[in-house]
Amino acid sequence: MSELKRTPLFETYAKYGAKTIDFGGWDLPVQFSSIKDEHEAVRTKAGLFDVSHMGEIEVKGTDSLTYLQKMMTNDVATLKDGGAQYTAMCYEDGGTVDDLLVYKKADNDYLLVVNASNIEKDFDWLQSHVFGDVTVNNISDQVGQLALQGPLAEEVLQKLTTTDLSEIKFFKFKEEVELNGKKALVSRTGYTGEDGFEIYCKSEDTPALWDEILAAGKEDGVLPCGLGARDTLRFEANLALYGQELSKDITPIEAGIGFAVKTNKEADFFGKEVLKKQKEEGAPRKIVGIEMIDKGIPRHGYEVFVGEEQVGEVTTGTQSPTLKKNVGLALVTAENAELGKEVEVQVRKKRLKAVVVATPFYKRPKK
Repeated sequence: MSELKRTPLFETYAKYGAKTIDFGGWDLPVQFSSIKDEHEAVRTKAGLFDVSHMGEIEVKGTDSLTYLQKMMTNDVATLKDGGAQYTAMCYEDGGTVDDLLVYKKADNDYLLVVNASNIEKDFDWLQSHVFGDVTVNNISDQVGQLALQGPLAEEVLQKLTTTDLSEIKFFKFKEEVELNGKKALVSRTGYTGEDGFEIYCKSEDTPALWDEILAAGKEDGVLPCGLGARDTLRFEANLALYGQELSKDITPIEAGIGFAVKTNKEADFFGKEVLKKQKEEGAPRKIVGIEMIDKGIPRHGYEVFVGEEQVGEVTTGTQSPTLKKNVGLALVTAENAELGKEVEVQVRKKRLKAVVVATPFYKRPKK
């Protein structure tokens, strides 16, 4: 058994009552109080997550853009300085290496934010395709990352800085933001369906910032949050999770993130031909929302049937804390993906009725 990796915040967890689990080789909090309370806090107030396990990879050099255009499915050329972009990296067969964020700091200077369980794999993949004047550097160990999410996120974080956070728009970021004297890159992307910020700081500054943000938000009901609430929140908002909705066997088109695949960009990228064909002709499978008709919860890996034929399987499922309904995401054959289609989910020894429904399950109310 290899030892679990820990974030710079590990020693701080106990102070806040964290219950930790093995998450992709990391010792991380699944919850601090309760998943429902933390979920509710993010939907109505704000919650603070330790996401320091995520990976950060720098790409620099005069050929950076040409290189990233080959590696990424999205059109990195449309990014301006201070902008962030959601994208995928694919294999030649269209399967997904990872889904990630690209931050453009300046011409020839980019930051990639990748999934924790994929750091080494992504870094090796990127390294093995370097050409020209490009350097790829894994800086994950030097960077701590916190995510403050929820309708009160801006109000709370503003207490720690003189930078006007309202100027950081959705999918934009600012560098050198001073938070109680500690410099950070602050972005506004979110993985919960709510407004919020990601704070990238020096690894050693993470514990103090965690304490200071929670202190600033205490009277507003801000809670420390774990992976349990992170999963239910992103799931309700239909945001894909690598290893569930995306994998080396699931293409971005099948996963429903075709908006991040620009097959019309001039640059060739890995998987382009397969993905172009799927975009034009339709993918053979599709991620859909399902809602249980019978009593039962659809869980990851449960088989989905129409009649006696298995037509897919559940990728994520739970009782939605917001909707109080048993819902799931399932990867099913295209001909069984239409709204209103009745299917059955194999829950242990029983097949329970469910119906295909629209996603996302939750949309943030407009202000």
